[in-house]
Amino acid sequence: MVECRNGGGTVMQANLLQLRRFLFARHGLLGARRFRGPEGLMDYIRLCGCIQFDPVDVCGKSHELALLARVEGFSHAMLEELLYKQRRLIDFFDKNMCIMPVEDWPCLEHIRAWYRQNSRSMDKVEAVAEQVLKTVHEKGCVSAAELGLEGRADWYWSGSSLSRVALETLYFRGDLVIHHKSGSIKSYSLASDLLPDGLWDAPCPFSAPTERMTWQVLRRIGAVGALWNRPSDAWLGVDGMKAPQRNEIFTALEKGGRILPVEVEGLSTPLYIKAEEAAQLAAAEKPSAAKKQVRLLAPLDCLMWDRRLIEAVFGFSYRWEIYTPAEKRQYSYYVLPVVYGERFAGRIEPVLDRKSGVLRVRHFWPEEGFRDTPAFRRSLETELERLAAFHGARAVRWEEAE
Repeated sequence: MVECRNGGGTVMQANLLQLRRFLFARHGLLGARRFRGPEGLMDYIRLCGCIQFDPVDVCGKSHELALLARVEGFSHAMLEELLYKQRRLIDFFDKNMCIMPVEDWPCLEHIRAWYRQNSRSMDKVEAVAEQVLKTVHEKGCVSAAELGLEGRADWYWSGSSLSRVALETLYFRGDLVIHHKSGSIKSYSLASDLLPDGLWDAPCPFSAPTERMTWQVLRRIGAVGALWNRPSDAWLGVDGMKAPQRNEIFTALEKGGRILPVEVEGLSTPLYIKAEEAAQLAAAEKPSAAKKQVRLLAPLDCLMWDRRLIEAVFGFSYRWEIYTPAEKRQYSYYVLPVVYGERFAGRIEPVLDRKSGVLRVRHFWPEEGFRDTPAFRRSLETELERLAAFHGARAVRWEEAE
């Protein structure tokens, strides 16, 4: 339903079920996968702006799990092709380290500028920067081991080799980009050699920080699907934005017709969606006719960027316990949210045993009130088999009862 406020602005109204359908549908989680192949992968990342990267690999890396949940035919090779051969995607900072369309490179100049002034071990890096860039130019691409600089330097997580610190600093500054990865080992090339013509030195499109923050706010709303004007983990990386700036940006976006407020039955705070998605929200008032299917979400999935919002809308409380001491964990180290139909069905702990080639399922915790039916179990088994096949594992083995 759409109404007009006294001031003339448009406000939508929705119930919780409608909002759930809208969010799951736009994320490609209702029914059969609607994103298909490389173009579908690109479509999904453009819809969200970026997907968050994380190197932890218990049953797949977070960005891989996010794409596997949505993209039919997704494989390691598909992502590698788009990142490091076609170069339609690029690894760089946004919310955190993310994967995004390469055309977004100019919009993130503020991050590169920050690292040019504030990076750790700057004196040591500046002393070798010219030498490093010359070596990369001569060799085409270089890893830290191949660079072979002597000494160590302070870095963000701990001390590291000067080679790694120098390469990563120049990467963060925009002089280098990742040429390819071999497992966790990155090889770098000059950004000017790999980025499409005219992109490496393209000017930043924003004339003021508020313009850049406005772009980021709209981008984050698109990443989750709906957000509220309040503190949120979804705003991580929107540098310089405090409550006054956020209020100003939301007001400007609403007045400009780029976002719409949604009053949701049962929520005290309005949510905001992109204005062009109003029709999709309205259509979600009707129950979905799609067949219920299980999807396993990544811990850092875009949909999960505001976990308080997910709890308010779906009644699903999720915490990534990877950094929680074992004795304080409610569930386990690396647990995936389980979607089924229009709700969260629970959470599951799959672990890839690479030595034996088996995907081991240690536990499934159903949500309170969820009916664990044979149809659900069949769909869950199908999705687990899909995850195993993605890794080339030969079998899925449940270990709950052992």
